[in-house]
Formats: sequence, C-alpha cells, structure tokens
Amino acid sequence: MTPLLIVFAKAPLPGTVKTRMAPLLGAVGSARLHQAMVRDTIESLLGIEQEFLLELHTDRETEAWTDLPVPRRLQTDGDLGVRMGAALSDGLRRGHPRVLIVGSDAPALPAGYLIDLLESASQVALGPTEDGGYYAIACSQTHPDMFAGVSWSTPSALEQTMLAAKACGLSVALGRSWFDLDEPSDLQRLAREVGAPHTKAFLRSFSTILESGLWNSK
Repeated sequence: MTPLLIVFAKAPLPGTVKTRMAPLLGAVGSARLHQAMVRDTIESLLGIEQEFLLELHTDRETEAWTDLPVPRRLQTDGDLGVRMGAALSDGLRRGHPRVLIVGSDAPALPAGYLIDLLESASQVALGPTEDGGYYAIACSQTHPDMFAGVSWSTPSALEQTMLAAKACGLSVALGRSWFDLDEPSDLQRLAREVGAPHTKAFLRSFSTILESGLWNSK
C-alpha cells in the first residue's frame, strides 16, 4: 500500500481556533483564517505528484471543506498525543507502510519538506517549527508511550516528543525547519512566502473590511 497523509484540523468554530490571532482578527476572523489555512494545506497536498492516500481528520463533525475530494474521519477523544497516536497506529494497522500527520498552521509549507519526512529511514521523523513544536510527524512504527509527558503548545513539545519516542526504542530523525502561523506577527512573514492563496486572500479581504468600518456588522 501507499503512505497515508493525514491533515489534522479543528472545526472552524469562533473562539476555539487560532485564539492568539483574536486580538487582531476577532473570534470570527480567527475561525475564517483557520478555515482558509486548512484549505490551503489540503490543496497543497493534493498537488503533490507522489502516490499516497490523503485524509482529513477533524475534532468534530463539520460542514467545512466538504467540497474537497478528501476522505474524512473523526479524531478520537483525548489530548493531542492521544489523538495523534491513535491516528498513526490506525493507519499502520490498515496496511500503510508509513503514516504522516500534518497540522494546518503552516499553510505555505513547501511540499518537499513532507516528502523528506515520508522518505526518512527513521521510524519517527519530525518536522520542527521555530517555536519549539513541529508541523508534522511521520511514523513507520508507533508505541503507546511515544507521546508520554509531552507538554503541548509549549517550546518544549518537539524535544519532549523526541525524548519520549527514543525512550520507547524508536529511531528519530528531524526534517527541515519551518514556521507556524500562530501570532499576528507571523502574518508578515507569510506574505513573503510562496503559496497559501486562500489564507492570503482572506487576510486581504479582512484588511479591506476593517478599513471600510464594516467588520462589526459581519
């Protein structure tokens, strides 16, 4: 069978996604930003000229992104480590030789960075982000404790994941570093990168609406 690529995403509900963007975009704007970022991530993966199965795994049922030709599944309950561990293990049990989970916080991520993780000889390959986390994880083998003790959404998440995986006897490698789109200050960097057309289009439309004074009526 071919490798499995999974996009992990939250339903775009105001107040639950991209909350650190809320001071700039508001709760509704932050949800719309997240929706655009997920769309960019999926469309970028659909454009990769390499054989694999692509799935979208959401934290709850949502009508968002239903127009995209991607099979959908619901994430299991639990923290991020529990949910990723379940998705990775399930994909391997279904016969895929390697399973990769990518988040939606890096909509302009070059596809080659993910190919590197898929082609890594290590049992676990992580794509590091500059804030101490990681944009993707690819596995050919998992362990129930491979995410034990990881403090999610902290600058220690990558290091703690590496230590936990190695403690389980898994070989670990790092891919190329990229940045997450988490803070308002990250938006300027996104503008300098190629890709992420939906995210950039939303930000342009938001600026137009904000300047017109109509945002509060939306």
